[in-house]
Amino acid sequence: MLNPNLKLNPKIFNADVEQAPIRKGFGEGLVKAGEADSNIVALCADLTESTQMIFFKEKFPERFVEVGVAEQNLATVASGMATMGKIPFISSYAMFSPGRNWEQIRTTIAYNDRPVKIAGSHAGISVGPDGGTHQMLEDIALMRVVPNMDVLSPCDSIEAKKATLLLAKTGKPAYLRLAREKTPIITTEETPFNIGKAETYWMPDVGLAQVGIIATGGLLYRAILAAKELENPPAGGEGIKIKVMNLSSIKPIDVEAIVALAKETRAIVTVEEHQVAGGMGSAVAEVLAQNYPVPIEFIGVQDNFGQSGAPDELIEHYGMGKDSIKEAVKKVLARKNSII
Repeated sequence: MLNPNLKLNPKIFNADVEQAPIRKGFGEGLVKAGEADSNIVALCADLTESTQMIFFKEKFPERFVEVGVAEQNLATVASGMATMGKIPFISSYAMFSPGRNWEQIRTTIAYNDRPVKIAGSHAGISVGPDGGTHQMLEDIALMRVVPNMDVLSPCDSIEAKKATLLLAKTGKPAYLRLAREKTPIITTEETPFNIGKAETYWMPDVGLAQVGIIATGGLLYRAILAAKELENPPAGGEGIKIKVMNLSSIKPIDVEAIVALAKETRAIVTVEEHQVAGGMGSAVAEVLAQNYPVPIEFIGVQDNFGQSGAPDELIEHYGMGKDSIKEAVKKVLARKNSII
């Protein structure tokens, strides 16, 4: 069942569930942050409409800078503005920021601990027809390794808005990962969200869970669907009890919650729209290797580049769909049982 304490969207399993691009929440949150603090400024690399920064530009034109197709300058100019007391948000496609300007982010922003917020839009394979050159599948790995850098990957547009508002107040560098396509609205305005805190969105009606799924970003929805079907299989029979955790804060990471889930289930599946190597799943594996090792299965892109295609088709092709998650759950459960 959905966690009743989190006030999640009751329409999540309906065919007409509301959908919105995760990046839209960033655009809305940035305007609200700008209204609350006049030191908030925004800079973009010629993708103002695509990244949804256009709302801030229209509301606060005097606080917006169009840098143009110059992502290295985007980072360094923002760092300079932060040095002078501003709180810059910078946006581009994730493939170009942090993909193209990683060294400038590392050296001028993170090394100097400047409170620049990097919004990487159109992340993941669901960019679709833009193809492998624009499908950024390595950004979590790039950014979580950088000292001083927080890394957030919201599950829907409402959570992206909350993340943007919180990042405006942290006083440190951060990376916000945003998807292009519309995704189902999982949360509500009342659902809790805090940097460094993971939440369990799905849990058994009674008893302990047998497998824990830890998901991030837009694929959290598919993970919840998989858990629901596994618990209540269409053909009948005994279902698999599962907990699904939303790990939107990849860095700082909620060590306590991850270890508690592993101790309860003794079997974990991680789900992300990213390369398996170095991503959220790797961060979870690091936590468990140090604290409570258990069998793990990783859902994500397996050392491949993307390609052109419809977003849903690509998710299925690269083994990140609902059925792939269900198979990973069964596989890790079998591994756990063989150990027992």
